[in-house]
Amino acid sequence: MWAKPSTLTVRTFNSPRHATRYWEAGPVDGPLMIFVHGWPEIGLMWRAQLEAFGSEGWRCVAPDMRGYGGSSAPSASEAYALNEIVDDMVELHDHLGARPAIWVGHDLGSPVVAALAAHHATRSRGTVLVSVPYSPESFALPSLLPLVDRHLFRGDQYPDGQWDYYRFYLTHFDQTVADFNADIPATLAAIYRPGNPASVGQVYRSALVSRNVGWFGSAHRAPATPPDPTLWPAADFDALVEAFRATGFRPANAWYLNDTANISYAHAAPDGGCLRQPVLFVNGEFDGICDITRSRLGDPMRRACQDLSVANLPVGHWLPLERKNELVEAIRSWLKTKEL
Repeated sequence: MWAKPSTLTVRTFNSPRHATRYWEAGPVDGPLMIFVHGWPEIGLMWRAQLEAFGSEGWRCVAPDMRGYGGSSAPSASEAYALNEIVDDMVELHDHLGARPAIWVGHDLGSPVVAALAAHHATRSRGTVLVSVPYSPESFALPSLLPLVDRHLFRGDQYPDGQWDYYRFYLTHFDQTVADFNADIPATLAAIYRPGNPASVGQVYRSALVSRNVGWFGSAHRAPATPPDPTLWPAADFDALVEAFRATGFRPANAWYLNDTANISYAHAAPDGGCLRQPVLFVNGEFDGICDITRSRLGDPMRRACQDLSVANLPVGHWLPLERKNELVEAIRSWLKTKEL
């Protein structure tokens, strides 16, 4: 079948401290929109949104974040503290001309764009958080645990609630990396599955990782799983696999190892981390980890954001991939309403 030619350009920005590969669409003189991915993604995961907004006149940029794809992947775990990652984005923003931008983040990209809005408010004229809500105390296990729904995750059975996987990364880091690396295509195909409405109100599998001694249990490798082409187009999934074959999962997972530094960084934000610029949170109603409609996870964000809008979509955690066009429409509508 004939495939539509890509409208994306790939570039690399080098500074003395870091190299960032990024994907770009739209006119270079258009208003700036920067898309920040999370775990375990690359900038290419924003293809649909880049092409949609690029065609409407926005200059759209999606970097491979530190430790991913074609960007630098330092070996030290402390190199993946949030302040280092935000500094990467500040350098990239300067390279792009430093005009105040719309920043869009998904998964662990959401804490990045929220922290940038808190610490560098003049660089952001609007912030979109997808799937992971903002916490002025930082996205860190000590900040997340008090918000666990103890009606669903009883403390005696699920002390870390849906964040049990996070605890397991901290206590079994090397094993987790080895399990993910054992079969990278199968790992990524197993991770990227659509949301399931039947999972709502049920104990999510992320709460069972310690009990099962890993995401994949005693096998210590992902089961053979075909990738879902409705999430990642085949060529883009191949690019994702090659990116992880180059780096492995150690750099990506190291983002989880800096809670103490990240909390200190959050506490250093001006005005207690309050965000004054418009914020849109896009919530996945079938997201077993981060849904804010059936838990208190969104409460800190509601208190910390002066101008917060919320859009709910019937989708799981991989919202930008599973609801590509709906996410575009949600952002477009918010931009229009806020006159951004």
